[in-house]
Amino acid sequence: MNIYQRALQLHQAKQGKLAVKSKVAVTNKEELSLAYSPGVAEPCRAIQKNPENIYLYTAKANQVAVVSSGTAVLGLGDIGPEAALPVMEGKAVLFKEFANVDAFPLCVGSKNIEKIVEFVKLLEPTFAGVNLEDISAPECFAIENRLKQETNMAIFHDDQHGTAIVVLAAVLNALELVEKKLDQIKIVINGAGAAATAVTKLLFDAGAQNIIINDKIGILNSQNKVQFDSLRQQVIAQTNRQDIAGGLAEAVAGADLFIGLSVADVLTKKMVETMAKQPLIFAMANPEPEIKPEIALQAGAEVIATGRSDYPNQINNVLAFPGVFRGALDVRARAISEKMKIAAARAIAELAASKLNSDYIIPDPFDQRVVPTVALAVARTAIKEGLARLELTDNELKAKIKANLL
Repeated sequence: MNIYQRALQLHQAKQGKLAVKSKVAVTNKEELSLAYSPGVAEPCRAIQKNPENIYLYTAKANQVAVVSSGTAVLGLGDIGPEAALPVMEGKAVLFKEFANVDAFPLCVGSKNIEKIVEFVKLLEPTFAGVNLEDISAPECFAIENRLKQETNMAIFHDDQHGTAIVVLAAVLNALELVEKKLDQIKIVINGAGAAATAVTKLLFDAGAQNIIINDKIGILNSQNKVQFDSLRQQVIAQTNRQDIAGGLAEAVAGADLFIGLSVADVLTKKMVETMAKQPLIFAMANPEPEIKPEIALQAGAEVIATGRSDYPNQINNVLAFPGVFRGALDVRARAISEKMKIAAARAIAELAASKLNSDYIIPDPFDQRVVPTVALAVARTAIKEGLARLELTDNELKAKIKANLL
């Protein structure tokens, strides 16, 4: 059987991938009285008296909602909330297995922005964080922005920000290899979707100065009057400051770094040959990259990263979101900021820094150092920014993260 047949068999045999497991036993009257009536009344009274006690007496502090409308699922597109549920269950499994975070898949039967925002807002008494997943652009931008403004939960759209964090980590290390600086290189991003927008913004926030975005209509410049949503337009307005026109071939000429978040086979060997010396190629279209790694190597690429596990340097979001949420939850963060994302990226990069080579610019997803290191960096930054409800000392923070990962 191939991977798809085996996966279908697994899902049928297990009837999904999640179950609820009790933390307490209820095997006699005393245990029942403590877990439920009458004993449960006392934590209820304590929370009513001080709502912050909810973090002491319930599971909220470790609970994340994985929310999706099913409108942009993996490479499958708008398949609907029911068909998206296996993916959201899978995401919840990754949260638990990598960071010991209790995540619940919640697929929403609506594409309406107002309804989704209202649905998620109503979850705030139960969840400390929300991972938005597989929601199409531009709706995902509006939903995330509204929730960040209107709730005190840690809101994170992994398709955007998880990708951006891991890309930035890999870029920082790839630049170390070729001895180039982020603020001095020319970067071309192919694609203008949610992930591409987030990558562009985080690169700018980290110090990049020269980014060009090429989309299916060509290089985005002053002559392309495409009406993007306002959030995306703000990011795009910072790009292509020389107002270059043309297509991908014109964009990549002289570029140091190509980042593909688009479709297969759009970058040619000839295009790579026109790039700057020691070009860096991040071809992350799935399942087939923008250029096959073998072809990019023949054209002189120094470093190649893809979204695939069968090539070196896989850009995998699981390097980011478990640690980001572990850190945010452990200080009860009210939000996940840009500085927290950059801290996560730098933490990931530093883990691979001592063994850098062209086939190893980011750690393996199963490297057990990743989650605690990212969590610590994110939590420290949240405290510095005043976004944490808990202000722990560094030793307290390390101990808490370690305990919560057991």
